[in-house]
Amino acid sequence: MKKQSLFLTSILVTSILAGCTGNSVEQNADMTSSSQAKKISYPATHKGDVVDSYFGTDVADPYRWLEDDRSEETGAWVTAENKVTFDYLSQIPYRDQLKTRLAELWNYEKVGAPFEEGDYTYFYKNDGLQNQYVIYRQKDGGEAEVFLDPNSFSEDGTTSLGQLSFSKDGSIAAYAISEGGSDWRKIIIIDVETKEKLEAPLIDVKFSGISWFKNEGFYYSSYDKPKGSELSAKTDQHKLYYHELGQAQKNDKVIFGATPAEKHRYVGGDVTEDNRYLLISGAVSTSGNNLYLKDLTKPNSPLVTIADNFLGDTYLIENEGDKLFLVTNIDAPNKKIVTVNAKAPTRENWKNLIPETENVLSASTGGGYFFAEYMVDAISKVVQYDYQGQQVREIELPGVGSSSALSGEKDADTLYYSFSNYKTPGTIYSYNIDKGESDVYRESGAKFDSAAYESKQVFYPSKDGTKVPMIITYKKGLELNGKNPTILYGYGGFNVSLTPRFSVSRAVWLEQGGIYAVANLRGGGEYGKKWHKAGTQLNKQNVFDDFIAAGEYLIEQDYTSSDFLAINGGSNGGLLVGAVMTQRPDLMKVALPAVGVLDMLRYHTFTAGAGWAYDYGTAEQSKEMFAYLQGYSPVHNVKAGVSYPATMVTTGDHDDRVVPAHSFKFAAELQEKQAGTAPMLIRIETNAGHGAGTPVSKTIEQYADIYAFTLFNMGFDKLPK
Repeated sequence: MKKQSLFLTSILVTSILAGCTGNSVEQNADMTSSSQAKKISYPATHKGDVVDSYFGTDVADPYRWLEDDRSEETGAWVTAENKVTFDYLSQIPYRDQLKTRLAELWNYEKVGAPFEEGDYTYFYKNDGLQNQYVIYRQKDGGEAEVFLDPNSFSEDGTTSLGQLSFSKDGSIAAYAISEGGSDWRKIIIIDVETKEKLEAPLIDVKFSGISWFKNEGFYYSSYDKPKGSELSAKTDQHKLYYHELGQAQKNDKVIFGATPAEKHRYVGGDVTEDNRYLLISGAVSTSGNNLYLKDLTKPNSPLVTIADNFLGDTYLIENEGDKLFLVTNIDAPNKKIVTVNAKAPTRENWKNLIPETENVLSASTGGGYFFAEYMVDAISKVVQYDYQGQQVREIELPGVGSSSALSGEKDADTLYYSFSNYKTPGTIYSYNIDKGESDVYRESGAKFDSAAYESKQVFYPSKDGTKVPMIITYKKGLELNGKNPTILYGYGGFNVSLTPRFSVSRAVWLEQGGIYAVANLRGGGEYGKKWHKAGTQLNKQNVFDDFIAAGEYLIEQDYTSSDFLAINGGSNGGLLVGAVMTQRPDLMKVALPAVGVLDMLRYHTFTAGAGWAYDYGTAEQSKEMFAYLQGYSPVHNVKAGVSYPATMVTTGDHDDRVVPAHSFKFAAELQEKQAGTAPMLIRIETNAGHGAGTPVSKTIEQYADIYAFTLFNMGFDKLPK
């Protein structure tokens, strides 16, 4: 299937609220540095009287009003909370030093791997501190010119480029933009030569690819615009559309998802490189899909089922005429590649091509070959296969770390991939397909001394004895004295694998003598479907236990101690941090939950949250599931009289994936009930979403604040190094 190359970076009033009742909430939350102390007066957050009943149990939801992202009252609360937070942060003496160093280390030219479309070679480039990457192009090795500059889309850099997709001959481009970090996108269509817009933009597009059929049009996906707030109202029925060039969007035909029988929460369509078939994937959750085939060479051809009943995850990776190559985890938790004829594509006719192994497979194609990337304890191993399933060679990677996918057109003779790990900036390599040789194409310009650091993988026992891998990165010569500032990061959900990759922001933490530890928790995909399911629904506590055990290991081995340990995670990882800090507040000094899913009784009522039920279950599912969710839901487990670690919740006011109400309600509970002196703050980024496309300037400010808050609450009057 045709690959569309994409190189994008990927991460956070003084007056009382008008109309609020209740007293101002004041805690004796002192700044913990020995050099200065300042009492925090939190804004008043009034409590409502909303009560929900689940299986005969009443559950109060006093901060339900914070779910209304369109109300003036919520807006005033956001303003007031940000004033408290930024007043606090402004008093940390080395906050600006961290911001300066982040900007210095970030300020180097970054260039993505080239890709060809039509007569041009394209690549993404950032001069250093540009808010968004710029797309350049060149013809026949000539001088490069700017093709698209997303920095010109908005004055503050908050409008970002999403997907960029070219028509089959490369003469037309369609690209999606996100405004203010929202998942709702616009698609803009331009003539490649003149760069002029060919028609009015498509609007209200969400969770969508852009897959071209010849040069005639493309398939895209979206929901009907919801009633109420577009940032928080539930979106439930995804639809696949076909847009014919030159036609108004109102005339776009619904290809799939129009009827109750076709109702899915996530729908996508992909056209094969030869324009012969349309593959339609439909899912009701983030795990498991149905797959359908439509023959585009025959008008009004029916949809043919390839996989149904949501038995697993299946997608088409390649075709040769009627021969389909599918990647699936049905009857293969670690995935395999099978073949089948398009005329009879159902599961009983599948034939193994590249069998399942003990390691998880991630497959790509390019140059007429398959490239099977296997995770071996979260580390990349790549094997090249031909279309008959015969192994050609194992590709020698530059070291121990993570490789990006080797992918490209079927007739390519050279492919490109990047390689990095937690201490080594990404380097782009060219790969000669026939010779099996890699050469450095572009080295990183990051001014970071990788040789001064080391990464160590350990395996520690969780509460039930399960061995869990963790990679710990730090300066060479580190003294194991229990006093090293440490950030423990985790995710543990949705089959997502945390593999070692370089981050400029984490490099600055390492430079300060900090330790950065990443635990590969259950719920992730590092060991396939079994590992994933071991951290879902009634097994979710395994994830929290794995993370707690990681912290205990770091303390037992004297890497750090509770006084110098911070825990961090975003989205599902924000839930992880919220659950662990409420279960074991004694374990860490600082908690940093980012854009977290924190109200587990109501998460599924917002935007596309109902699709997360495979991992979480829902409160209405059963009495047992309700009790289980209530038992760890961070919003519902903040207890009065408990001393919680210094906490800075981070979110974006335009996050329409994990709505900011989760973070608002959690922060309100913490500020009301905190018994200790540690601060309970919330940092709300304005005109920002879940994270993708965040301007570099905002990202630098966010990490400077996170690191300053963390070190300051560990007692550092000045930077450790």
